[in-house]
Amino acid sequence: MAKELFYNVPLGLILVASIGFFLLATEAGFLLGRRSQSAVDEPSKSQIFAIQGAILGLLALLLGFAYAMATFRYDARKQFLLEEANAIGKTFLLAQLLPEPPRKEVSNLLRRYVEVRLDAGNDANALRKVGDETERLHKQLWLDGAAVAEKDPGGFASVVTTGLFLKSLNEMIDLNLTRITTLENHVPEVTLMLLFFIAVMGTALIGYGCGLSGVRNFFLTIISSVLIAAVIMVIIDFDRPTKGFITISMQPTIDLQNSLKEWDSLKVQ
Repeated sequence: MAKELFYNVPLGLILVASIGFFLLATEAGFLLGRRSQSAVDEPSKSQIFAIQGAILGLLALLLGFAYAMATFRYDARKQFLLEEANAIGKTFLLAQLLPEPPRKEVSNLLRRYVEVRLDAGNDANALRKVGDETERLHKQLWLDGAAVAEKDPGGFASVVTTGLFLKSLNEMIDLNLTRITTLENHVPEVTLMLLFFIAVMGTALIGYGCGLSGVRNFFLTIISSVLIAAVIMVIIDFDRPTKGFITISMQPTIDLQNSLKEWDSLKVQ
């Protein structure tokens, strides 16, 4: 993600630059249309306006397509965050059925694991930076579970308990990579570049049509440029879960951490 322009530039700059480019394209199109006004007859104008409508329709289609892609990825990130919190909580509850002393050690490791996840938040780079700590916790948790399985006396209840714990632990470990992947998965920059290119062409054709007519409305021109730029900004914002106006709350993991902290007091009662 470090090499990708749109996901590292401030959103405000993207919005202002987009509006500026679209207004410049509209003005350039208007000047060109006014110079060509006398040389273009009515049949040619009809053809130009038809092409203008087709380009703007393509822009609307691409905006809707990119918006749908971004919102789908945003919902997936929220869903996997919730699934990870549920998987950790389930593993913790199953760990309470393990014998001592592994029960206490596994519980403490899971509490530490939640802290690591909260510190990294929804930043894929941060999650990769704490990869060594995460890997260490994964290995230690798995070794503790395997040790319990090896020492299992063979009773049906204990075998089922250990098996369920290891299965839940495996799901929790798998969700680590899944979350990182979903955080890094966003609308390709090629799609955004194509979107910007068509938007510039569309606004230029709007200006060209106004130039051929000899009349333009500054207010409507500015509004159209602002609206197109705003939609593009929101599409990019959906794919930046840690910065911008649209972020993903870590509340499920925070609630999980609070419930794990309260577990000891509940057991005493």
